[in-house]
Amino acid sequence: MMVYPLSSYSWGFFCHRLINKHAVFLLPPEMVGFYKKNIEYLIQHSIDPDKRSHAVEGEAEKHYIDIDYYGDEPFEVMPRQWRDAVEKYGEDTLHEFGILPWNIQKMYYRLVDAFKAGDVDQILNVSANFRHYIADSHVPLHTTQFYDGRVLYQKGVHALWETRVPETLSGDWDFFLGRAVNIPNALDKAWALVEYSHNEVDSVLNLYDSLFLNFDQDAIFVMEERGAVLSRQYSRVFVDVFENEMQHMVNRKLRMSVFSVASFWYSAWVDAGQPDLDRLMDKEVSKAHKEELKELDRLWKTGEPKGRPNPEDEE
Repeated sequence: MMVYPLSSYSWGFFCHRLINKHAVFLLPPEMVGFYKKNIEYLIQHSIDPDKRSHAVEGEAEKHYIDIDYYGDEPFEVMPRQWRDAVEKYGEDTLHEFGILPWNIQKMYYRLVDAFKAGDVDQILNVSANFRHYIADSHVPLHTTQFYDGRVLYQKGVHALWETRVPETLSGDWDFFLGRAVNIPNALDKAWALVEYSHNEVDSVLNLYDSLFLNFDQDAIFVMEERGAVLSRQYSRVFVDVFENEMQHMVNRKLRMSVFSVASFWYSAWVDAGQPDLDRLMDKEVSKAHKEELKELDRLWKTGEPKGRPNPEDEE
């Protein structure tokens, strides 16, 4: 039997699938039928952007923005528009420290175009992928250079926050959130989400610091068996205390992610002119697209991380 360290992808595979599933049911009647019909596709391919991080150069930087690289008041100095930001900091610097909000804007317009074209492959593929980046913008640790802690003993906080807490506790969380709302400006909303998340970074890291250093060290971790894999995981008692002391931050941000995803989907459909999705109900994903997805899966299983690795790759 092998022993593996703590691991996490952005929001964890578990959460990305959970977000897609619940977001579908916040859509208006004109959209929900098409999305429900294809819910298994949306759930299954919610993790494709993480898979591409093992296959495609330039993918990893789309999941985060190290906004604190730009100073103590980064939201005061960072231009919101891509062209202005490039002029001020240079394209290489922006790519090095992450392009999450601009990628959300780009994906938004891709979804608008897919709706206008009535392209089932693109509507589903962009919806699943776009949702991933929206969800990442709700994670505080996707907005900082210290994405897995400031010091060595904090390593693992990334996995704790976005994988272990929701996997352990989300069975008791409520995802009845009301109907999706229209988002007037995708880029403005993306920046608002990033700023909101970044304002929580210190709370996450400082609380982890306090708990980890003062907790009974024998009670922080447990060994759990999953199939043939034995892994070191944060204990249920530590997870409970961490989430409670954060005033249920992970619960709140996961719920916000679900609502934001549904609202971005809905807004793209509105901007596309509210096309009739019922006429697409009898259309299936093309054979060519299925082959593309198979190739991505192959590359994920055989490739190495491109750019910044996920925290589990550094263990």
